[in-house]
Amino acid sequence: MASLKNIIGVRVYLTISAISGVIVGFIVWGGLRDLAKSLIWGGLAFIVVLVAIATLDLSLRGAEPEDPNQPRLK
Repeated sequence: MASLKNIIGVRVYLTISAISGVIVGFIVWGGLRDLAKSLIWGGLAFIVVLVAIATLDLSLRGAEPEDPNQPRLK
């Protein structure tokens, strides 16, 4: 069975971000009925979620066990 790290890739991150952007866009459009503002809010949600997921992914990738006596930077 493939590990979780091999399954999750860029396409999954973009899909999650796009879905969150669309949901936020629909919520804003339902409240304001302004297409321009709903597109702006949806785009902002897309960017924020994508950056957050990428940051969390980068913070977890370096979590492999290493020898504590060896320097991290060589």
